[in-house]
Amino acid sequence: MAGIGGRESTDTDERTPLLAPPDSSAPSSPTGSTATLSPSASRPSYRQRALSRASGNPLPLAAGPTDDDPAVLAEAEAEVAMARRRARRRVWAKRVLLGVIGFMLLAGIVLSIVLPLTVGRRGRGGGGEGGRKKKKDTPDMTHLPPPKPGARNPSYLVSGWNGAVASEEERCSRMGVDVLRENGTAVDAAITTALCIGVVNSFSSGIGGGGFMVIRPPSSTRHGLPSTYDTLRNPHCTHPISVDFRETAPLASHPDMFTASARPDDPSWDPNRASKVGGLAVGVPGELRGFQAAYEACGGGVSWERIFRPVAQLAREFRVGKELHRRLNARWSGGDEGPTISEWIKDEEDWRAMFMRPGGNEFLQEGDIVRREAYARTLEKLGKGGADVFYEGEIADRIVETVRKDGGILSKDDMRSYKAIVRRAEEGTYRGRKYYTGSYPSGGPIIRMLFNVLDGYADFVDAGRTGLAEHRFIEAMKFAFAARTNVGDPPFIDNAAKLAEIPTRKYADAVRGNITDSRTHKLSYYHPRFDIKEDHGTTHLSVIDQWGGAVALTTTVNLIFGSRLMDEETGIILNDEMDDFATPGLPDAFGLRPSPFNYPVGGKRPLSSTAPLIMDHANSDDVYLSLGGSGGSRIFGAVAQTLLNLDWGHDLSSAVEAPRVHHQLLPAYVSIESTFRPDLVKELKARGHDVTLFDINLGIAEVQAVMRDRDGRFFAASDSRKNGVPAAF
Repeated sequence: MAGIGGRESTDTDERTPLLAPPDSSAPSSPTGSTATLSPSASRPSYRQRALSRASGNPLPLAAGPTDDDPAVLAEAEAEVAMARRRARRRVWAKRVLLGVIGFMLLAGIVLSIVLPLTVGRRGRGGGGEGGRKKKKDTPDMTHLPPPKPGARNPSYLVSGWNGAVASEEERCSRMGVDVLRENGTAVDAAITTALCIGVVNSFSSGIGGGGFMVIRPPSSTRHGLPSTYDTLRNPHCTHPISVDFRETAPLASHPDMFTASARPDDPSWDPNRASKVGGLAVGVPGELRGFQAAYEACGGGVSWERIFRPVAQLAREFRVGKELHRRLNARWSGGDEGPTISEWIKDEEDWRAMFMRPGGNEFLQEGDIVRREAYARTLEKLGKGGADVFYEGEIADRIVETVRKDGGILSKDDMRSYKAIVRRAEEGTYRGRKYYTGSYPSGGPIIRMLFNVLDGYADFVDAGRTGLAEHRFIEAMKFAFAARTNVGDPPFIDNAAKLAEIPTRKYADAVRGNITDSRTHKLSYYHPRFDIKEDHGTTHLSVIDQWGGAVALTTTVNLIFGSRLMDEETGIILNDEMDDFATPGLPDAFGLRPSPFNYPVGGKRPLSSTAPLIMDHANSDDVYLSLGGSGGSRIFGAVAQTLLNLDWGHDLSSAVEAPRVHHQLLPAYVSIESTFRPDLVKELKARGHDVTLFDINLGIAEVQAVMRDRDGRFFAASDSRKNGVPAAF
């Protein structure tokens, strides 16, 4: 019989027989069965009796002729000694085996008691006072819970004629619209909305973080523009700009700071955790410098103090919303059992006082009151004194002290020297419509490449949402992630030619020529140069004002509640943006090394997937759409699919809400949200895609969008995946 791999099976030959076959010369029984031998009447030999005693199986005593033979006696004694040694070894082996089994059972019982009490607790990950235990309580976005039965979160589409704001929190969207009502610009409203989210959804963003913003002033041909948009009075707001206020690595940073060998004398050192939790994970915050730069360029419809005032009032007392409730009470299991993802808060007195009910045994629930008095005082100081108050003086000193006390390397010089970067926005064209996005190290040039690839398919939109269209989109996205492995912060890497090539039409043509319509391919086909770095976060908001000025703003503290460091005096929650850098190391399971283009260096900004985007109407100078997303590596794919849905005939809310696909090369599967069309899933599988589905309500990537149609009417949609609610007037 043939065995595995075509070899003949050798099972029969390799078996050791339990019973020897009967002697062929022995007579058979009359019935044809094997004869049963009767016991001998003679007494067993000394050798037989000795072996019998050693084995513990007595034999009948009968005389034997060989008892007194000296040679036989010597041989028998030797075999007896050997048998006894073997017996002793068997006894000891059994004892050792029983001991190991007993230890494993005891260890299992202890772990079953201890782990539920410790999983999710904070620790410092090395370099801090509490870094003695290595813990796995940070999110792994490659393993998502499967779909659950039940309805989706409610979604909302609002409209108006004077302006609109789309954010992840209704109170913040309304606060932004209030600024627009007072003749504030899109920038003024965006800053207020972002500050508000930093208060009520502090797990997403705050002034301890950073991000990117794209600003498009209204067409200069419009009449009745305020002075901010008057090109003669304000030369800073004459064309679309991008503001890079991404956090930077502290000046003392170096490529090997998160390697396993970085602290050989510290047995508690856990480099993977140290880049996510504690002082060493903190980058130089950029949000306020970014807001300052945007306000100076295209803000000023209302005063800086007016922008901060309502947010400070809100911070003093507000109710827990749906999303904060979910982030505090969600569990690692994805169900109702096991520790929560915020279990570490129970060990931190300042956090516990803010986010737990009296007694410290239960997290706040939706509708409970939160008071952030210290943060309110900080916002008031910033409203009166401007961004400089944050980067120099008492607030900066407190931030540095908090970070360094927890093992970080942030310095006063880092704070003082931070600058936001204002550039002319990247421009592209998709289906005859001009759009504006950010520059490296944001995901702007990568989404440009993605749109260029799709724009080359003449029938991509007209044919509708087909299996082929989804396959082409996924393949284009995989090539986009491969290209992204060549990207970093331009001033710090020697790769200018490649950075310039990626967003070109010529590059897209070459990619499109390598997409096979009938099937997908293995990882190596896409030529990723380095490992795929997962990034995290965030919050996004979109605004269009009554004059057609638009803002797309994405900001973050990175992982949920950032580095889990909060300065007690100022109430500021600090980012863990250092985790978005790559770390030198060995190749991964696919043979890919971490990208040296994204190693940490003092003053460098880590790679980001954020892709804030503003688009004009075709053949027009009027703004059509402001959109962007949150969700780390899934951002630019989510933004692109929202635009595709609009082209496929969806209204704005339906375009945002439609289930999405995601593939970033590694892990090597298509991640698909529940409620995705089964026929499309079937077609993807037929082309060789490995597919996995997860619950759409999980809120992994969310899009916020504002649209203005050709008649001048505004529409705004906030993603239900994060319980967002927009506002318009």
